[in-house]
Amino acid sequence: MTKIPVIIDCDPGIDDAMMLTLAFARPELDIKLVTVEAGNLTMDKTTYNTLSFLTYINERVEVAKGIEQPMFRKQEVAEDIHGEGGLGNVKWADPSFEASERPAIQAMVDTLLNAEEPVTIVATGPLTNIAALLFAHPEVKSFIKQISWMGGAAVGGNMSTVAEFNAYVDPHAVEFVFRSGVPIIMSGLDVTHKAYITREEMADLSHLGTPFAEKVADMMNFYTFTQSDTPFYVPGFEKQIRVHDICAVACLIEPEMFKGDDYFVEVELNGSLTQGATLVDYTNRTGNKPNVHVLHTVNREAFIELFFNAVTTIGKKIQ
Repeated sequence: MTKIPVIIDCDPGIDDAMMLTLAFARPELDIKLVTVEAGNLTMDKTTYNTLSFLTYINERVEVAKGIEQPMFRKQEVAEDIHGEGGLGNVKWADPSFEASERPAIQAMVDTLLNAEEPVTIVATGPLTNIAALLFAHPEVKSFIKQISWMGGAAVGGNMSTVAEFNAYVDPHAVEFVFRSGVPIIMSGLDVTHKAYITREEMADLSHLGTPFAEKVADMMNFYTFTQSDTPFYVPGFEKQIRVHDICAVACLIEPEMFKGDDYFVEVELNGSLTQGATLVDYTNRTGNKPNVHVLHTVNREAFIELFFNAVTTIGKKIQ
């Protein structure tokens, strides 16, 4: 099997942990490096959560700390959604290893330049680390196959009426990456809101027969209640758990599961009501060449099967 070399950039976070579950469960991926940044929580917490979760699932890969603040905005986190510690009420494991001595940007540069083929970057937080990488080291662009990002929204937001969290907290980073010329897949709220798990399915997950599956179900049930208690609550959310970040990995290993189109996308940086909006030029009004592949549809049944299989695979592996 030809494996896909991958760098994961994340900010765990409940759905980041589930994304890591899928990524490490799949033999198609060769995970070279995991970098962390502030986003769902502050850097100290996202780093700890990454090390804790990887320790629990017996994966020892370099974890490198990145940027602690957005480029030009005051930091905002999402403890109200993910819990004070960031992983609901679940305790995973005391980390058995420490973060790398190399900062994330240097670790990414070294990994990219030493790879035998172009590397895919999976990004499931604000794009602060990726923007810093491309700004400081534009020479690595040709070594990046694509960036698969969970973030943005073509229609509707979860931080404002138009802005999704990862884009909202560091819109300057997103805009810089979108203009970099590197191929980008955007798994925005348009598709991630369709990639949900029902409460009934979550009950089935808890009965898969491993301690890992039980912990996953406990963590995700916490997510259910916090997702339904937001300013942008939609009726029915309390019955559905949206595992946003998984899409950024799933679309790489099962691309036929998703549908999307290429558009020119730019980011609002200054609007008092629209900051962080990812503006998708559906009608080519700008005349600009498409720069982002925007996903909008997912086969939910296949998505659930993929996720359940990943939880089963990891659960059996660590027993």
